[in-house]
Amino acid sequence: MGLDRFEALRLLGSVSLGRVVFTRHALPAIRPVNHIVDGGDIVIRTHEGAALVSRTREAADLGVVVAYEADAIDPVTHLGWSVVVTGYARAVADPGDLTRYRAALRPWVDGTMDCTVRIHPEEITAVRLVPCDE
Repeated sequence: MGLDRFEALRLLGSVSLGRVVFTRHALPAIRPVNHIVDGGDIVIRTHEGAALVSRTREAADLGVVVAYEADAIDPVTHLGWSVVVTGYARAVADPGDLTRYRAALRPWVDGTMDCTVRIHPEEITAVRLVPCDE
C-alpha cells in the first residue's frame, strides 16, 4: 500500500537509522547513517573525509543526487514500512543550523563528525507492508 508524502516523512522521523546512496567513482555507494527529519529534509552528520562530503563539495550549490532509505520491518510477521527518498544533498553551512543540528543529532560512532549534510526530497516512494489475502 503506497503512502503519501506527509506520512512517509512522519515514518522517517520515527526511526533514526537509514542508508544513504550516492555515486562514487561511477558506482553506487551505500552508507548506514543516523538522521533526523527537519522541515521535510533529512539531515545527517558525517566526517570530513567521507566520500559523500567530497561529492557535495564538488557539486557546490547544486547539490549531489542521492537516495535515502529507511524502514521498519518485523522479521517474524514481515509487516512494516519502507521509505525511499530521492533528492539533492548539500553541505550545511549556516552557523545557526550547524549548532542546532549538532545539538539534535548525535552520531552513533566514535570520531569527529564535523560535517552536516541536508537532503531535500524531490521524490518520495513509501510503502506499508500489510498482510496479504490468501
